[in-house]
Amino acid sequence: MKAIFPTVLAIAMLAGNAAAVANPQRLDDRLRRGDEVIRSLNNGKPQPNLEGLRQEFPFLAEATEGYALGEVWSRPGLDNRTRQLAAVAVMAALGERDLMKVHAAYALNVGATDEELKEMIYLITVPAGFPKAIAASRTLAELFEERRADAAAGGLME
Repeated sequence: MKAIFPTVLAIAMLAGNAAAVANPQRLDDRLRRGDEVIRSLNNGKPQPNLEGLRQEFPFLAEATEGYALGEVWSRPGLDNRTRQLAAVAVMAALGERDLMKVHAAYALNVGATDEELKEMIYLITVPAGFPKAIAASRTLAELFEERRADAAAGGLME
């Protein structure tokens, strides 16, 4: 089952992009929605990781912005806070510390608390185990420290 998911995801993304090629207006709408999602989560700014992808991996950046953000993340049904808390738990459980940190920052930007993020880490001890939770706790502690330092310096927090 684990090996099937990436394949299914890749096929869905390719199918989504094939449809976008056939309908460039739809692709433009998806990219616009994806940009709006990022800016709503990142205090009105573009996402540095996504912008970095654009340079070397434009297809991956477009697929992320158009499909993941513009098609999936922009769906109704969950508010941004709930969606980000879920993303933190999933990324932590998968051991994706860098992406977890990005989503944890977004969660804080849209109103989640430090304590709620900690609860997400405690929660993953059950399905993912203590090693992943401990690794995620280190990443979350780094994020908290960075945000405290930014706040002390009077900077904006991302």
